[in-house]
Parts: sequence; C-alpha cells; structure tokens
Amino acid sequence: MSERITPESGHRTVLLRGGEVHSPADPFATAMVVERGHVAWVGSEGAADAFADGVDEVVDLEGALVTPAFTDAHVHTTATGLALTGLDLSGARSLDEALVLVREHVVARPDDRVLLGHGWDAARWPGGRPPTHAELDEVTGGRPLYLTRIDVHSAVASTALLDLVPGVADAAGFHADAPLTADAHHAVRAAAHAAVTPRQRADAQRAALRHAASLGIGSVHECAGPTISGEDDFTSLLRLAGEEAGPRVVGYWAEQGAEGVARARELGAAGAAGDLFVDGALGSHTAWLCEGYADKGTGGAQGAGGVGGAGEGACGNSYLTAADVAAHVTACADAGLQAGFHAIGDAAVTAVVDGVRAAAEKVGLARVRAARHRVEHAEMLTPETIAAFAELGLTASVQPAFDALWGGEDGMYAQRLGAERARTLNPYAALLRAGVPLAFGSDSPVTPLDPWGTVRAAAFHRTPGHRVSVRAAFTAHTRGGWRAVGRDDAGVLVPGAPADYAVWRTGELLVQAPDDRVARWSTDPRSGTPGLPDLSPGADLPVCLRTVVGGQPVFVRPNE
Repeated sequence: MSERITPESGHRTVLLRGGEVHSPADPFATAMVVERGHVAWVGSEGAADAFADGVDEVVDLEGALVTPAFTDAHVHTTATGLALTGLDLSGARSLDEALVLVREHVVARPDDRVLLGHGWDAARWPGGRPPTHAELDEVTGGRPLYLTRIDVHSAVASTALLDLVPGVADAAGFHADAPLTADAHHAVRAAAHAAVTPRQRADAQRAALRHAASLGIGSVHECAGPTISGEDDFTSLLRLAGEEAGPRVVGYWAEQGAEGVARARELGAAGAAGDLFVDGALGSHTAWLCEGYADKGTGGAQGAGGVGGAGEGACGNSYLTAADVAAHVTACADAGLQAGFHAIGDAAVTAVVDGVRAAAEKVGLARVRAARHRVEHAEMLTPETIAAFAELGLTASVQPAFDALWGGEDGMYAQRLGAERARTLNPYAALLRAGVPLAFGSDSPVTPLDPWGTVRAAAFHRTPGHRVSVRAAFTAHTRGGWRAVGRDDAGVLVPGAPADYAVWRTGELLVQAPDDRVARWSTDPRSGTPGLPDLSPGADLPVCLRTVVGGQPVFVRPNE
C-alpha cells in the first residue's frame, strides 16, 4: 500500500477500500471516499464500486484498519522535540547511570550555550536521591546545565546556570540541597530556554510533529505560557504548523486575568488555558493537597483547601486561589475565550471548582457551560468535585499514562500519598458515569506520545474500578480532543467530518469491556459495534501505516 505525498493531495478525491473503516455511520464499513479534505462517504465494498471511476485515486487498504486520527490534548511541543533529539534521562535506572548519560551529552554537544536534559525520576532510583549541584558541576566541567524532573515541575541545575539567574537563591522554591521548584524553577527554566536558538527550536518542533504524525496523531494541543515556553516559542510553533504539512496545532496560552486573556487573543491562542498553574505535581511534592504528603510528614500549606493564598508547605504549593480562578473565568467570558487550569491535588481541584462556580454566579451558568472550560490533569477528585465538573460543563483533560507509570500499590502515587489515597486517583469511570467529557493526552515529554498505549492505560487502569472500555477510551483520545476545543463535527469518520484519519496494521478487531470482566469481548458482527484492536496487556499495539490531515498525507511509513 503506498501513496505519493503531493501539495495537491488534500484537494483530490480518494477512494480507500478493502479494509476496515471505524465509523459509527456504518459499523461494517470497508471503504471511504475523501473529497476536498473531508469525508464524503463511508460504506460497503460492493457500494464502493460506484465510486471507483469518478475518483482521482483508489487506495487498496489490503485489510488495514482506518480510524480517526488521534488528538493529543496536552503537549509541550518544543520540549518534546528537545527530548527526542537531545538528552533523555527517562530510561536511567540509577543516579550513576544518569550522570554517565549527562557526561556523554556534554562531550557530544561542545557548542551548546546551555545543556538541556529531561526525564530523571529519583523516585525510581536506588536511594531515591537526585543529583547534587556538585555532581552536576563535576560531570559538566563547569558548563551550564538544566535537567527537568520527569513531571517538569522541578529541576536540578549546575552552578554555572544558577549564576546566570541573579537573585535565584532568594526566590521561592530555591533549595540548596534539593531540586528547584516554584518561582526559582521558573526563573532558571527561563534562563535555560533563552539559550535555545531559533534554529534549535524549529528543529525540535519539526521533530516532535513528525514523531506525532508517525503515531497516527493528527492534532496536538500545545499548552504554553510565559512561565513554560515563552511567546517566541508559541508563535513560531503556530506559524510552522500553518506553513508545513503535519498535525494540526491548537495553541493554549496560560496567563492569568484580563491582561493574560488579551495576550492569549493577541498571540492567536484558542484560549487562556492549559497549564495555568493552580498547583504543581505529586512527584515533586508540589501538588496542592487537603492533607499532607505521606512521605513528608503532616501540616498545612498556606492556601490549603482552596480558600487561602498562594504558598508552599507540607501540603504542597498553591499558586491560584478560588478568587483568582473566578476572576480569570470571568475575564475569559467577557472576551469570548475558553479558560482552563492545571490542577492535580484535591485542594487545587476544589479551588478550580469553587472559582468556576463563583464565575457562573456572576456571568451565568449557561455561558460557563457553553465555553467548555478545561481542567488539565484533574488527578485527585472526589465525588463532590466530579459532580461539580458535570454541573459546570468542565472538560477533564487527563493523561492515563500517568497511572500506568506511577500507579499501583508500590508506585510513586502510593509513596507520596499512601496506598489508600493513591487508589482514588484518575477515576475515569466515575467521570464518564457523571457525564464529564474526557480528552486524553500525554503531557509529553512527561510521558511519551503513545496514543494506543494511552487507550490501553485507561482500559487497564491499575485500579480496576476506574477502568473504562477500550471504545470509551478511544473516543476520549479522538473525538474528545476535538470536543475540548468546541468542535463536535470532527474526530469521527462520518460524511462531512474533516478527513483526519490514520491507517493501521493490526490483528483481529474486538469489542473489549472494562472492570473485572476485561477479558470478555464480543466479535459477533450482530452486535453492530465497530471493533478496535486488542489492547490487552502484552498484545502488540497497532502500527501506523499512514496519517492524513485534512485529506493530505502527513506521514507514510516507508516501504508500505
């Protein structure tokens, strides 16, 4: 199976036939017609004969599966590209191994003004200790180095980089013998990213988008902001995505209040949303909790419970109050933009819910619900906050790979919270039962771009009661991402929808069920439910053969 990529591909009429087309329009479809960048028809092999003479090209699928392209609803594109092309420490199994990788990177990049790396996770290392300034100074030979923890909410840096940030030792979150967090981390990150040249940045963005396309991802939601990546990074990414064939990029700009909303509109963002931090992350002890961390003693953080001010303490970090959230949502309503917040801990999620509800009392519940405001991550939920999400029309933009990586009785969640609290995290089934819209993503480079792995992680959640069906998880990673940006007409292969699709080599198609009956499936065609690949743990994941966006191929696997 092959198709030549040309600039005119998106305007041609193409018939795909001889495969399996995953479409609610026809659960038994084997063929599809694409015309002018949209799906024109789906149906049976026999009916496809009527179209064969009137199209520009016929593609024989040779039994392959066609699905809507995936949408990754939370990505940091440049950071993903830098991790793909640079120093990735996510595979380091110990501190010593990480330091060896750093030393090799230093030798390989003699001209970099600042050395960048990502992905270390001391919680998985023997001894559980991150590298010290002295160790980094020794392996770098005194060069500036910035290394983010896997959750990107803390980092370690060499002395030479710290010296480039005046006053950093007096900033909140500076710790002489521990990773940087909060304001200190943001300042050091800004200094490190300022050293990335425009060419390095463009190369990283292209690498990330090419990689996404090779995995069947047709759209990514870029979560940017002044403390994350900067305006130049954001605008250059949107420009590149508009000029070059590849996945669609929907940009969110996380800046607070009326000024932030105005800046988001000026920069071309879809909303003043994304990683507008209400708190940090569990792995860095900066997620904002109602009760203290199990591995840090007890005590209250300033602002704990969603009603106080910003602070840092035994319950984590709080960056925005409920009043701040309300003011931001109100400003977004006045501007006609979507709002959104990063909230992981239960206190942070409560602050978001309280703030959005206060805004709804001011501008009207209907306006709030219509805007489909987003909450990124939303890991520590209670029955009350889940009900509030449904009431307020909030979209939960979540990352199932977090549970696969950090869940379980002995995982990082259990280390930070204790096993009982850890079991409550990422309750996808309860969210769906309540009617809360889900949009799946990776938070790459926190976890890799891996759409089928993400669907598997949700269907085989480490806590059985939180599992959802493969079909529901697939929908959250395709149509869910489009709905999260206000589009109900996309992410599904039906006539009139954008022709964003992927072609897969895979095995038998199944209808898999969640919970303790996860081994139960039906291949009975009388069920009328379109099948999906077997995602049981250990089964081979589908291989992407082609990704098409707006009718234009953006990836074709070589020799296929």
